[in-house]
Amino acid sequence: MHAGNSAAPQRTAGDLFVRRLLRISDAPVQTTSQDAYSSFQRSMLISATRCTLTYVIFPFVLPALSFGNGLGPAIGIVIGIVAMVCDVFSVRRFFAVDHRWRWRFGAVASGVIVLLAVLLVQDIVHLLT
Repeated sequence: MHAGNSAAPQRTAGDLFVRRLLRISDAPVQTTSQDAYSSFQRSMLISATRCTLTYVIFPFVLPALSFGNGLGPAIGIVIGIVAMVCDVFSVRRFFAVDHRWRWRFGAVASGVIVLLAVLLVQDIVHLLT
């Protein structure tokens, strides 16, 4: 719920646009700011795991263990998609509770989503070539 205030929050045109884009209704929200923080932490952990796999595990550990070339990109695609979905849900939670840092968290999550999308395309190209 919105910081214990029973009055409807004042929202900017940007807030209204993002709420429509993320399909957030104006119905009472059962999510708290702590839920939003937890969701954001979880999505960033998944994204960090994806990056660690991409830049440490796949290029160095898998070849040393003689695993096939297609395993890394296939796992990366799955984890990348899961991470992007979690990022979107965490941004939804911040906007749903009208959190005061929703735009900052949204910017960070958007940046991570862009980076994950680049990795996703690289993995798909790697599997196709």
